[in-house]
Amino acid sequence: MTHRVRILPLLAATAVVCSVALSGCGSSDDTVGSAEASAVPTQDITSRIAKDEKISAELPANVRSAGTLTVGTTQTPGTSNLPHGGVVDNKNVGLDLDLRNAIGKVLGLNWNVQYGTFASIIPGVQNGKYQVGQANFGVTAEREKVLDFSTYLSDGQGFLGSSRVDLQKVSTITDVCGYTIATTPGSTFQTLLSSHVADCAKVGKKPWTVQYFNDTAPIFLGLANGKVDLFFGPVLSLKYDEKHVEGTKFLGQISSTSVGFVTAKDSGLAKPLSDAVNKLIETGDYAKIFAKWGVPDTGVDRSTVNPPSTF
Repeated sequence: MTHRVRILPLLAATAVVCSVALSGCGSSDDTVGSAEASAVPTQDITSRIAKDEKISAELPANVRSAGTLTVGTTQTPGTSNLPHGGVVDNKNVGLDLDLRNAIGKVLGLNWNVQYGTFASIIPGVQNGKYQVGQANFGVTAEREKVLDFSTYLSDGQGFLGSSRVDLQKVSTITDVCGYTIATTPGSTFQTLLSSHVADCAKVGKKPWTVQYFNDTAPIFLGLANGKVDLFFGPVLSLKYDEKHVEGTKFLGQISSTSVGFVTAKDSGLAKPLSDAVNKLIETGDYAKIFAKWGVPDTGVDRSTVNPPSTF
C-alpha cells in the first residue's frame, strides 16, 4: 500500500476514508449513532494495567519528565475503519486506541493525540511534529532506512469475497484469475496485481479485471450488487469485515506484513515501546484486546524492533 516518506510502499489501503453519502458515517442522527454504538465492544481492558518501572526507565529522560508522548494517528468517523479505529457517539474506539492506551499504562505515560492524514504522519515523525506514529504502518526496507519500527501486529494482503461467488479459498494469486477485483489505487495491492498480470495466461486462465476505489463504501456496495467479486485488501480489516459486512466471506491471504509504531531513527523510543508490547503479551492483556475486537489471530507472538522486511 502506498505511504510516504515520499509516498513509501505499503498499507495505504488501510487508511480508509469514510464516505458520508454511501455509508452514513458522521451522521447526526441519534438512532444511527445508537445502532453503531451497540455493535462496538465496550470491555474495559486497559484501566487496571499497572506501570512497569523497569520498562519506563528505558525511556529518554526528557520523555519521562514530561510524562507524555505525542502520537500522530488518523481519525475516521463512524465504524467504517474498525477494528483499527472509529468515532461512535463522539467517542474514539478501536483496537489501535486500546493497544495505545495499554502501552501508555505500562510506560506510565499519557498520550498527546494529534490527528493527521495517513500520508502526513511519517513525515511528521521525521520532522519532529510527532514523537510516535500509529496508523497501521507496514514494515518496509525503505522506511527502515529513516525510521525505527516497534511491531505490534501482523497484517497482510488477502481477499474478501461476495458470498455469491463460487470461490471458497485463495492461496495463490492465480486463484483469483477471471474475477472482478476491487482494490485501492497507488497501493501495494495494485502493485501486486500489476506485477502478476501475466500469471493467469501462464496457467491457462482468463485475466482478472481490476476496479480502483479510495473508499471501502463503494467496494462493499459493489460486492452486494454484483459489480465486484472480490476485495483485495489488508487482512486484519478483511477478517473483521467478514463478521460485520453481510454477504461477505474471507477467502485467505497471499502474503504477510509486520505492522508497528514508527519513531524517529535512534530516538530511544523504539525499544521501550516494543518492550511494553511484550509486557502486555506476557500478562495476557494483549490477547484480550485482540479478542475484544474479534481478530485474535492477527497479533504477534513477540514485538521486535526493526524486523527484516518482506517489501
